[in-house]
Amino acid sequence: MMQRFGDWLAGHNLPSPPELTEAGIAVALAVAALALGWFAGRTLGRRIAAFWAHHVEHAEIFTGRVCEIVRHGVAAVLLGLALAGYPWHVLAALALGFATGSAAAMLVVAVLRGLNLPRWLAWTVATLAFAAILSRTIGQFAAAQDALNKVGFQIGERNITLLSLLSIGVTVLLLFAAVRLFNRLLAHWIASARGFDPAQKLLVQKLTSIAAVIVAFFVGIDLLKIDLTTFTVFSGAFGLAIGFGLQKTIGNLIAGIILLMDRSIKPGDVIVVGESFGWVNKIGVRAVSVVTRDGKEHLIPNENLMTQEVENWSYTDRNVRVRIPVTVAYDCDLKLAQALMLRAAKESPRALNNPPTNVRLTAFGESGVEHEILTWISDPESGVGNVKSDVLNRLWVMFQENGIKLPVPRRDIRITSSDAKHD
Repeated sequence: MMQRFGDWLAGHNLPSPPELTEAGIAVALAVAALALGWFAGRTLGRRIAAFWAHHVEHAEIFTGRVCEIVRHGVAAVLLGLALAGYPWHVLAALALGFATGSAAAMLVVAVLRGLNLPRWLAWTVATLAFAAILSRTIGQFAAAQDALNKVGFQIGERNITLLSLLSIGVTVLLLFAAVRLFNRLLAHWIASARGFDPAQKLLVQKLTSIAAVIVAFFVGIDLLKIDLTTFTVFSGAFGLAIGFGLQKTIGNLIAGIILLMDRSIKPGDVIVVGESFGWVNKIGVRAVSVVTRDGKEHLIPNENLMTQEVENWSYTDRNVRVRIPVTVAYDCDLKLAQALMLRAAKESPRALNNPPTNVRLTAFGESGVEHEILTWISDPESGVGNVKSDVLNRLWVMFQENGIKLPVPRRDIRITSSDAKHD
């Protein structure tokens, strides 16, 4: 077919009637394949999309693009079979090659965009796929390879050409897409697993993600036929960089893995580190994300959680005791005031019945009798201040209704005359 295409271009010969008929058949097959792809996307694609939304939607990949992937995928497969199943002449092969390349390019865009890769990157790879399929169809793929191999530069004993750079770029991109797809599906499977607690889920996810990156690295080295012995000096320099410049980064990574292994801090725990108080949102490679009640997200390095004192309010038990100080006047009914304190705390929605709420008299202060309400909650991530506010608001109404007075600070001033002293 390559010879026919070259002769046709050189002689500018018009196609014969049988070739025109064959080209018409090829166009009809291309239209039929595209129509079948559209029909498959409307029927089979919707069923697959419904299954995907029900089982894998939380993986956040291919969202809203399942039907599109099925449509272009079916069309590309059918066109590829039609192209390879018969020795077409130039015009027919050109028509089928153009349709196959277009369907494959749209499939590449749908898949890469479904993996949340940038639009420009997806369309660049799609253009390369279209050009490769079309050039192979008309028999010019080898010529294109030779042209790309002639453009390059020399680095030591290795010749870097435009073709090798394209091969490296496409291989790295495909491996990156495969690793991202694997990590998203694995994260979804781990999140839906019932046999692990949150810390174990996160630990398995991080270890498998690291393993996937390592496997992809060595697979890429093998596909690109890169000799690792040429990187001996570079690996030594990289080791020194890890020992000095990346020491903190590697330390934080190891500290994060240790935190997940000993399960001292888990996603959802309520912790206090220094002045940071909140619930653990995420344990990352470098830092732990702690969200405060103000909506602020503090990123605390993993090493700090290993070396500093950390208060974990939900390490072994999520129940937390809330202390609410209350002072009443000396001349009030003390028993009634204590009963009202107990009642106000028990009626608060977040207060637990077990452990029970208690009221303690703590001191006889300067202006009143000091008490402390001790109540328990099981959701410290929702905050403690709002519990105190709710109890004190209820107690204020009860005190007003029952005549319980709050103490008002008094200061006695005594004035003595200097004249009376002389008398």
